[in-house]
Amino acid sequence: MFHTSPDPASPHALTAYGWDDGWEAAFAPYADQGLMPGRVIRVDRGLCDVATPLGTVRADTELVTPRDPMRIVCTGDWAAVDAEGDPRHVRTLLPRRTALVRSTSSKRSDGQVLAANADHAVIAVSLAAELDLGRVERFTALAWESGAQPLLVLTKADLVPDPATLAGLVSDTEAAAPGVRVLPVSAATGEGLEALGALLATGTSVLLGQSGAGKSTLANALVGEAVQDVRAIRDTDGKGRHTTTTRDLLPLPSGGVLIDTPGLRGVGLWDAGDGVAQAFAEIEELAERCRFPDCAHRSEPGCAVLAAIDEGSLPERRLASYRKLLRENERLAARTDARLRSEMRRDWKQRQALGRHMMERKRGPMRKP
Repeated sequence: MFHTSPDPASPHALTAYGWDDGWEAAFAPYADQGLMPGRVIRVDRGLCDVATPLGTVRADTELVTPRDPMRIVCTGDWAAVDAEGDPRHVRTLLPRRTALVRSTSSKRSDGQVLAANADHAVIAVSLAAELDLGRVERFTALAWESGAQPLLVLTKADLVPDPATLAGLVSDTEAAAPGVRVLPVSAATGEGLEALGALLATGTSVLLGQSGAGKSTLANALVGEAVQDVRAIRDTDGKGRHTTTTRDLLPLPSGGVLIDTPGLRGVGLWDAGDGVAQAFAEIEELAERCRFPDCAHRSEPGCAVLAAIDEGSLPERRLASYRKLLRENERLAARTDARLRSEMRRDWKQRQALGRHMMERKRGPMRKP
């Protein structure tokens, strides 16, 4: 049986990876089975690297590969693995506290878990290109929905030498993400890195952003060594290439761990109604003052949202973005419901066919007159 104890080979050796009393309590039933706790630090083609009290081990995920893509082993998961043997296997996953999920591009409308059990969602936005507030809002909704605390990092701040211009960009970003801290940083000059490291010194942080946002450079700066490959962005459009191809969990020298993710060219929301509401909290608050509870904020009398736009306290662009993300989320929900109905109908037909087959076997072959 695998017991917890103060020796070096105890689960407390996982404290640097986020192990706490809550995880120990969740793992207790599996300790009684002789299994070992570990945190998934990388997943690659059905195998994963797991940090355990005995060091990093390679484990097979075959035994916990479900039909539901939302339950596939993901970087950041806490798992129960074989304490010995070759090969080792992941036997089960502990319930996730948070999960960062986006919709896939497939027609099945499945969700894809980008990272599990993150406390902070660090959204990297490059100042080497024009600031896209719509993308900021999309990433922020994704982060809020996950259960993690969003943090917006404006990377490559050294490319904006004028303090007034930089302050304006920070202000615009703050307006597009109410309640989210915005921090300009530069891996080249070190600006903002100390403050960012302090914010990430506890818990697990996941690093998100488009290709070319400087995520890998930022990860290297936070870790203090070149752990991720870095490539220059294209001069023609300022876009980058995928330098990070897997999701890696990296311990930080100041404390905490960081999950670096591949650049995301597209970010589709998946069941993110609450995240959208939180990302546009001021619109939701205004909507509660509308005369009609089902106000669509278009031309209805007594609409507090339209009144705020008329008086200039709410940008019209912000309402348009809110509507766009709501429509996208509603379309996905409709497709998901249709998929579930289709799967239920298919399962019912299969059971019906099986029932007919068993009835025919019971009756036996038909006799000719």
